[in-house]
This record gives sequence, structure tokens and C-alpha cells, in this order.
Amino acid sequence: MHINLPEKRYYSIGEVAKAFQVKPSLLRFWEKEFTEIQPKKKQSGTRKYTPENVQTIQYIYHLVKEKGMTLQGAKNQLQHKTFDAPKQVLLSKLERIKASLEQLKENL
Repeated sequence: MHINLPEKRYYSIGEVAKAFQVKPSLLRFWEKEFTEIQPKKKQSGTRKYTPENVQTIQYIYHLVKEKGMTLQGAKNQLQHKTFDAPKQVLLSKLERIKASLEQLKENL
């Protein structure tokens, strides 16, 4: 899945939920299930997701929603995978560039 988020230091739960086309409650549930997702919380309780959190959510989304894995299967996969955040960030940027170029091509 291609997510379309601008480059920022922090994202709100609404922004992340909209990017993945899921409800914020699913992100809160995954936060409890997966220790790898630990957004920063303000004193008010507002969650702020980092780009690394978003990459982890993207991987979990891929495993659960696209590959159809169970939550336990996704947890096992995450434990055995060394999450290479810089590589994932680069791949995400390249996907956005590709999508932009394809859009430009269609507009010609």
C-alpha cells in the first residue's frame, strides 16, 4: 500500500489513520498489541507518531491486511525481522516519487 503523508517529525493519529484508510481505534488497538509502536504522548494524551512509527505500522498493515496474517503471526514476523528503518524510509520516498511521475505521465 502506498501511503501519502507529507514529511514531518510527528503525525497525529487522524493523519495516520487517514493515510492507511483505517479507524483511529485500530491504531490504538495495534499500539497495545505491538510493543514496536510507541507513539509519543502529550500530557493531554494526544498521540504523536514518528516516521519510524508510521513505517512499523505500514509493515504491520502489510502483514495483517494485505497478507492476511493473524496478529500473532505478525508479532512473530516482527520479532524475527530486523527492522531497517532507513531502508524503509528510502523505499517509501521512492514509491512517492514513482507515483508522482506516473501522475505526471498521465497528465501529458
